[in-house]
Amino acid sequence: MRKRRRPPRQPLPTRQKASRPASGAHRRAPRGLLLILAALLALPAHAVKAKPVAPAPAEVAEKQGDLKELRGQIEALRKELAAAEGTRADAADQLKDAERDISLTQRELHKLADQRGDLQKALQELGGQSRELEGRLAGQQSQLEKLIHHQYLRGNPDSLRLLLNGDDPNQLARDLHYLAAIGKARRQLLDEIETSLQRKQALAADTRERAGELAAVEARQKEQHGKLLAQREQRKATLSKISAKIAAQRREIGSLQRDEKRLSQLIERLARIIAARPKPRPEPARRPAGETPGKAAPPEIANERTPEATPSSRFASLKGNLRLPVRGAIANRFGSARQEGSTWKGLYIRAATGSEVKAIAGGRVVFADWMRGFGNLLIVDHGDSYLSIYGNNDALLKQVGDTVRGGDNVASVGNSGGNPESGLYFELRHQGQPLDPLKWVSLK
Repeated sequence: MRKRRRPPRQPLPTRQKASRPASGAHRRAPRGLLLILAALLALPAHAVKAKPVAPAPAEVAEKQGDLKELRGQIEALRKELAAAEGTRADAADQLKDAERDISLTQRELHKLADQRGDLQKALQELGGQSRELEGRLAGQQSQLEKLIHHQYLRGNPDSLRLLLNGDDPNQLARDLHYLAAIGKARRQLLDEIETSLQRKQALAADTRERAGELAAVEARQKEQHGKLLAQREQRKATLSKISAKIAAQRREIGSLQRDEKRLSQLIERLARIIAARPKPRPEPARRPAGETPGKAAPPEIANERTPEATPSSRFASLKGNLRLPVRGAIANRFGSARQEGSTWKGLYIRAATGSEVKAIAGGRVVFADWMRGFGNLLIVDHGDSYLSIYGNNDALLKQVGDTVRGGDNVASVGNSGGNPESGLYFELRHQGQPLDPLKWVSLK
């Protein structure tokens, strides 16, 4: 039998030379593409801010229960002292409700101002993150465009075609590795772009939410400002009716002695409550924002320095290094005679209404309420039976149980309690006994 002739084998189709890059280019990855791959490997994943570790629910519940118990004890003490006054009338009592309301409203405004500042800061941070993300996304898209362009120039050969071309096995292995690297880089880049787009949407939603919260806070601030103006007008009208009677009562020796006794009784009862309670953990100290040294203005002592943040140490070790709680001039010194026949148990510092009153050192607020003879009164426990007392405030910005640090803004200056001028009454006490504040502070 005659054997059939097989038709000659047709060569496999190959790329036209015209479509190939310059000689040798198909044997190795272009330098530009290698740089792109290196850049892709160096692209950082989206940085997410680490959230602070939240305290355990049991710890939070314990602190809340402790705070609730303390406030309940102080409220019971306040009612007990008020009942002890009996039916004895005092003209300044007519100011109590108005001055309490003013203090509460200003405390609310203070909190709203803090919230507004936090929200504005959050919006700024979100804006910065959004701009950073836009830049990252633009870079990722640019890298993807370059990667696709390089793949197009090389004709994007698949692994089967390279195998059937019968090229050098070593070169074939390199080409296959190169193709795998390109595919992996492309997938990685697409994943990065998808993550960036999702993050962009989340940032936009977060920004809208924060902007809505800010608008609500600003509306609340406006409402509270209107309320505060009305409360001040009410106090002004009441004061104009009873100012003469208040002045007459203040000239009575018995009235002043009752005020001093009332404060001493309060401090004695507070000492019992404090002694029976666990000591709070000290807060870390903060660096002072800055100080403004002042000049002496005889015959009064000028205090133009605000309190520095003090370390969490024993209060007694701070003697001679404290700062007075408000900027102003000392009008009356410890131990000097009063017109009513008694002596000053603390200092009276003249200052403008609304001036910031700072905590002289770290501690815990154990009293924050209106009290006859002292108006809006705040007392801070510094441990080891040391107390600092701030009276005649326009507003109390802290509540019972709040922890404060040296230099924290705790109140604002006023003339509550029927005081004839604006200023701060300040006392230091140890184991219930008044101390001379000027021996504890530095006015240099």
